[in-house]
Amino acid sequence: QVTQCYRQLNSSIHPKLKANFMPKLLSCILSSLLVAGVFFSQAAAAAPTACETKAVSKDGKPLAGAAKTASIKKCEADAKAAAPTSGCADKAVDKNGKPLAGAAKNSFLKKCEKDAAAGK
Repeated sequence: QVTQCYRQLNSSIHPKLKANFMPKLLSCILSSLLVAGVFFSQAAAAAPTACETKAVSKDGKPLAGAAKTASIKKCEADAKAAAPTSGCADKAVDKNGKPLAGAAKNSFLKKCEKDAAAGK
């Protein structure tokens, strides 16, 4: 179907212009794709993340420099910690049913998540 469309389009072109038609068509298509790519990459880069929007001072002014970087890192770490895991945190209890804490909890979670990732 594309070939048929090209033949119809090619037959309607003046013979003197036929030699330059395909290179011009290809350059037009490629330049359009380039412009679209630049537009969409700028649109994606311009959108701030949730942590960037929360990086504000007590006065409500946006943070800058090291303060902004630290705020974003803390926000991302908090979000990662709050993200649901494989249910290992619920299983982190000792033989008496009390929740594990400290190194015991960290060790248990590490082993549990490793086993969950392995499919055990």
